[in-house]
Amino acid sequence: MDWRDRITATADVSHGRACIKGTRVMVSVILDNLAAGSSKEPILANHPSLVLDDVDAAIRHAAAAVPTRHEPRQPR
Repeated sequence: MDWRDRITATADVSHGRACIKGTRVMVSVILDNLAAGSSKEPILANHPSLVLDDVDAAIRHAAAAVPTRHEPRQPR
């Protein structure tokens, strides 16, 4: 699954923040819940418009935003 198929960001929905397509559920809300220790099931229960693939897409979207290569710090 490609997260880009499930996530969108447009200026007229949630001030341009990344959301699950067809909803106003922001990716950040899903990630905040996961970071707070919630499992996927309660997130899905609290947001009935979501499916499991949406939560997985939010995780993959976050992973894509993190650089995968560590650059050594330059001396000052």
